[in-house]
Amino acid sequence: MARAFLLLAALLISFSSPPSAASANHDIPAVFAFGDSTLDPGNNNGMATLARANHAPYGCDFPGGAATGRFSNGKLITDYIVESLGIKALLPAHRDAAGLGVAELSTGVSFASGGSGIDDLTAHTAMVSTFASQISDFHGLLGRIGAPKASEIASRSLYVFSTGTNDVATTYFILRARVKAFPTFELYTAFLMDKLQDYIKTLYSMGARKFIVAGLPPLGCLPVNKGLNMGSKGCVADLNVAAERYNVSLRQTLAKLQAASPGATVAYVDVYTPLMDMVTQPQKYGRTKPIAPARTNGEASIDVLISLPCRVSACAAGFTETGQGCCGNGLPSMGILCTSLLPQCRSPSQYMFFDSVHPTQAVYKALADQIVKSHIPKFK
Repeated sequence: MARAFLLLAALLISFSSPPSAASANHDIPAVFAFGDSTLDPGNNNGMATLARANHAPYGCDFPGGAATGRFSNGKLITDYIVESLGIKALLPAHRDAAGLGVAELSTGVSFASGGSGIDDLTAHTAMVSTFASQISDFHGLLGRIGAPKASEIASRSLYVFSTGTNDVATTYFILRARVKAFPTFELYTAFLMDKLQDYIKTLYSMGARKFIVAGLPPLGCLPVNKGLNMGSKGCVADLNVAAERYNVSLRQTLAKLQAASPGATVAYVDVYTPLMDMVTQPQKYGRTKPIAPARTNGEASIDVLISLPCRVSACAAGFTETGQGCCGNGLPSMGILCTSLLPQCRSPSQYMFFDSVHPTQAVYKALADQIVKSHIPKFK
């Protein structure tokens, strides 16, 4: 029995997750998130907008099965980041701030609003919070925390940005609402970069120094865009090319911004590459396989199953579906259009997308792990 116990202990040590190590190697007291639905934990719940996720089947894998307003079956990237950093279990919505004390606000909230973008027109069209209003809300939060604590928190906290998808995919290419003002995509991208720089500079003037900015995903691989392209089974090449061009401009913009901002670290997060890898090699991701310690020399095995990361050799499959969302099973479904009345997949963990736009929490977890591993060490 002693040998079996030692075997179990060795397995637990070998496969333990790294959050404790991450939390021990940083000086980040709080995380503040800005952007769109990928970081919105429920800020849109009380708005008169179609971009709401505070209803089933959203949240079906969230603790307690609650539909909090997160556009996924479970947690978001920022939930996993704050948990990995040892700050708290979840990153709450700023719209819940009235019920949050100063101590909770001081460890971070999300201001992100589903349907929003860098371009005000994008947010106005979706009837949600603009980026400027999100930053204004942050300024108000600092006032609520009060000096001198607010200054210390502002300078040491991590600021996470995820935005631009709605601007490019919806405002420019689908609605074509900016084509007249910006006849070429390069001109529109330059417009977005100028506005994004201004927003980051505003936060910098408030004391912010640690920024993570996500690039665009492969827009042509989103189920909604494939569906709009006459039901294409493959990714829409033109949208993916646009996303890549945008990301090149974003990397260049952020590099210039950091050079002009003493004391700041502005990290670009590539989400395009890992998401394309999930599309092309889905078997590498998603499912986990329970493994039991083997018997040794006839000793009784310990009745414990250890859930290990899936390996291709150990699992029959990773993601089994990358082309359509779990909610709707191929039908256009997002926000209030994703309801329990639509067909639902049985296992969201095997799907890359939960609805026709938003990833499952399995995807968010994979991205968050990469951010914690590759980018958090830059903020010391």
